[in-house]
Amino acid sequence: MEWNFLAVLRDFDLLMLGLLNTLKVTGLALLFGVPLGLALALSRLSTFRILSGIAGFIVEFFRTTPPLVQLFWFFFALPILIDVRMTPLIAAVVTFSIQSSAFFAEIFRGGILSIDKGQWEGAKAIGMTYGQCQRRIILPQAIKRMIPAFMERSIELLKTTTLVSTVAYTDLMFQANELAQKTFRPLEVYTIVAAIYFVLIFLFSQFSIAVEHRLAKSGEGTVR
Repeated sequence: MEWNFLAVLRDFDLLMLGLLNTLKVTGLALLFGVPLGLALALSRLSTFRILSGIAGFIVEFFRTTPPLVQLFWFFFALPILIDVRMTPLIAAVVTFSIQSSAFFAEIFRGGILSIDKGQWEGAKAIGMTYGQCQRRIILPQAIKRMIPAFMERSIELLKTTTLVSTVAYTDLMFQANELAQKTFRPLEVYTIVAAIYFVLIFLFSQFSIAVEHRLAKSGEGTVR
């Protein structure tokens, strides 16, 4: 068995295009998933039991069902129910936005609950409303504590997006499969793809660790 990376490197631009599409899905899922996760977290903390119960069900459902099943449902089943065309990109963004929001919701909820109750009581004592207390006192502190867990979950989201190739979206894995069939060099192709993911996730992980260490030095706790 001889290694031959030249045949793969000639079409390296295809892998880079796939990587850009992977980052596109990840970025859009974060863009929609984070605010949705915050909304779910606040709903779970609501004193209205119906709202809290619905939010809790959504969170648990999307945390416990496989993301591949969710992706297939949104891509194949949802269009039948609402009679619309669902592109691979839209299906991927919808799936991973909702799926990631369920995990972000628990991170937000944990961060909010980690704030001392005395600060809530102090805010009420000076006449702040619930919304003002959240915006001015609770969330600014909670977000700092949630950053490490948020980054860790973002890395997991990036890895989960490899599933989008199953619905023919041209992400990195889809391009890798196409290139492997074209060059008959699957060993070299998937080795390069593994190296790309390793470098990307390793750099992001190191950045996450650096941020966590900085927060630890500043005296801020973290939420896991």
